[in-house]
Amino acid sequence: MIRLALGGLVAMAVAMGLGRFVYTPLLPDLMDGLFLNAYQAGLIASSNYVGYLLGAILASQGWAAGRERSVFAAGLLATTILLFAMPFAHEVWSLSIIRLAAGIASAFVMVFGSTIVFSHLQAAGRDDLQKLHFGGVGVGLVCSALLLLVLTHLDSHWTTGWFAAAGLALLGTIAAVLLVRVDPLPGVHGKRERPLVWDRGLVFITIAYGLFGLGYIVTATFLVAIVREGQGQSPLEGWVWLVTGTAAAVSLVLWAPCRRRFGLFATFVAGCLVEACGVAASVVLPSPVGPFLGGALLGLTFVVVTAYGLQIGRLMAPYAPRKALALMTAAFGTGQIIGPLIAGYLAELSGNYTSGSLVAALALVVAALFAMMANANAKGT
Repeated sequence: MIRLALGGLVAMAVAMGLGRFVYTPLLPDLMDGLFLNAYQAGLIASSNYVGYLLGAILASQGWAAGRERSVFAAGLLATTILLFAMPFAHEVWSLSIIRLAAGIASAFVMVFGSTIVFSHLQAAGRDDLQKLHFGGVGVGLVCSALLLLVLTHLDSHWTTGWFAAAGLALLGTIAAVLLVRVDPLPGVHGKRERPLVWDRGLVFITIAYGLFGLGYIVTATFLVAIVREGQGQSPLEGWVWLVTGTAAAVSLVLWAPCRRRFGLFATFVAGCLVEACGVAASVVLPSPVGPFLGGALLGLTFVVVTAYGLQIGRLMAPYAPRKALALMTAAFGTGQIIGPLIAGYLAELSGNYTSGSLVAALALVVAALFAMMANANAKGT
């Protein structure tokens, strides 16, 4: 089981930590190299999240039943190829298409990889290893932060980072495919699941999860750009992102006592509120204190809230867990599409990321309120 969970970790590092979030540390150089403004950067970012939403919706349809591992492997390979393709695009539309395709690929890895890993862990009574699987996001962030520090030291061209990220993703893809050699256990294939039944509690937690997606993604997209705005180009960008990734890698372990003592819902609510403080701090407090604190609190919470939100969805739909996972991911993706567009537009109007980040912090507070209403309506969760 540990080998399988490690395979999930590596896959999440490739698809999420690199395929999706390497955009954040490489964004300032991309903007400088191609003369992009904040709104255009937000548009490209949102294209990735549109792809993530489309991928999650496609994953919920049941067409991949019985061949989840093949789609999972294809998603990892596509992530690698699309990272390599970024330096060859120089227009907003072409960059957006590549990032949209990368979003589809990352959603496939997320949904099908999690379905495979979770089914075996649950059957073996090793749900505790889920934190190892989700810890891969933080591992990927750490890799991208170390990459940024090297690139800054070498004063590399903006394209170098994307090629290097593709190389890391290729190594991770090979490792993940070798480690994850199984399909989901019987009983989780789409054709054997019952229809998803929506009750009030499931609706509320889905709304909360979508608002969480909107709230966290603003800082997750623009944090390094916020650092450059306050400090100019410096190694500080890499260090802030390294703090974020390191916190993300250990966050599930640090929050585990809270999960055991107070339960999934309370931990989800607390995570949203702590993250709201970090999102606000990243722009309200002076640099570098604000970005460091914002990055640390982002890293400490976003993987936890993501993981526990999906666990809540699965528990509230026990006869259709894959559909619940996919549709919760779709709600999450919808929030992520909206967030960068709002923040990028407000940044162009105001000349900074403050107003967009405060809107994101408010969305996280509202997400916590919806989660509390979901808890009040839950039965046996």
